[in-house]
Amino acid sequence: MKVDEVSPVNRQFAKSWFVVILLLMAATAGGFLLDHHVSLTSQAMLYVLAVVLASYSLRWLPSVVCAVAAVTAFNFFFVPPRWTFEVESQEHLIAVFTMLVVALVISHLAAALRRETETAHRNEQRARQLQALATDLASANAPREVLALGQSALDAAFAGPCVLALLQPDGEPDLASGLVSSLADGMRCCMREAAVLGPGTGRWPGLNAWYLPLGDKGRMNGAACIQNVLAGDTDGREYAQALCALLAQTLWRLNLTSSMLAAQNEAQRQQLQATFLAAISHDLRTPLAAVVGAASALQTQRDKLSAAEQDRLLGSIVSEATYLSSITENTLQLLRLANASGELKRDWESMEEIVGAVLARVRQRDPARRIKSSVPGGLPLIRADPVLLAQLIGNLLDNALKYSSGEIELVVSIVGDEMQVSVRDRGAGIPEDVLKSLFEPFSGDDQTGQRGAGLGLAVCRAIATAHAGSLTLRQRKGGGSSFTLSLPVDPQQPQRESS
Repeated sequence: MKVDEVSPVNRQFAKSWFVVILLLMAATAGGFLLDHHVSLTSQAMLYVLAVVLASYSLRWLPSVVCAVAAVTAFNFFFVPPRWTFEVESQEHLIAVFTMLVVALVISHLAAALRRETETAHRNEQRARQLQALATDLASANAPREVLALGQSALDAAFAGPCVLALLQPDGEPDLASGLVSSLADGMRCCMREAAVLGPGTGRWPGLNAWYLPLGDKGRMNGAACIQNVLAGDTDGREYAQALCALLAQTLWRLNLTSSMLAAQNEAQRQQLQATFLAAISHDLRTPLAAVVGAASALQTQRDKLSAAEQDRLLGSIVSEATYLSSITENTLQLLRLANASGELKRDWESMEEIVGAVLARVRQRDPARRIKSSVPGGLPLIRADPVLLAQLIGNLLDNALKYSSGEIELVVSIVGDEMQVSVRDRGAGIPEDVLKSLFEPFSGDDQTGQRGAGLGLAVCRAIATAHAGSLTLRQRKGGGSSFTLSLPVDPQQPQRESS
């Protein structure tokens, strides 16, 4: 075997015997130096000192050998007759045996003290590791994060190898391919019995590994396997159980959090659907009745009505049908956003084109040209659903036309890393008691007598949120309101095609 292939255990073994020899040589040399100046008892104390140093710094076997060798060397070199193993007087024989007993007792006490010191240091280190793991687990938000933290903690605490697996929906541990079948069987068994298996546990003592469940019966989350362990390592097994208990508690917390969020989402969905049913039952009944009444009058009394009356009834039908279309589209869009299972399908879009398309439609209902737009050129592109953003801006402009009589400003600007679209009017403003629930979906007439107020704004807020943006309201000085849509601008812009 080459020198660099010597194992750490062999190196430590050789170092221990080298220290024993060095201590005995030092005690013997000191005895010869003080031979003519001190008594035999003082020379014996030098060997006792060597035994104490060996017992405190070495393992049990080298320290005991050092104690026996110290008594033997003291007898051979200093006890008359010198240079022999004979003892000249009974007094010297008692001294030699007393020294041997004292050396062995010192060795035993020092070894026990060293073991207790090592245990205290190990327990302190494990307590710190548990505290650090608990701190890290408190911020974990997914089972895979818990699995990674637990694997690191087990690898740091035990020689292993250590295996950690989560419980799959089919009841099997999520193990990597290539593992021996006995390991998977042990993990299944410990999860089924919700008990620790392996050496020193009384269950499957012939194994060479501990199998620890992550949880208890009814709340099982997975299992851990720690290989190459000893039956007598009770402290190590208890520490492994403490680690697994922390992991199980965190996994259970994540399960509870997920269940609570699902329950909250379901409750919100049910509440939203109830609100929509109320909106449909109230907001659609009146315009439907108006459409039916006007159409019936035209059908049954057309010959008796003047041309002006007929035009008025036809205009009423068109107006009420337009309102029905608007309220239905807003309701369906809000339902669609509330029940969306994934992210929107967004693409790179130009805000100039979206605003231009909205203005082209809205200005058909703005013969007085009250809407004044300000859209600078060279705006960055945004990742968005153009249909939804057009509906949002259109709803804001329709509300401004409905609730104000003066000029309306549509301003697009870049503020920091956001693109802002503001719709400003000089209307009567919004009452204080309405502000808190302004963006909540509700039905009924507001204080201005307009119908369906609030549902369009609820749709606008939902669309802004779906685009990772925000929709805010600011009351303007001098009267009026300013609604501002803020959207994040991606710094990684695509290259535009040159025209």
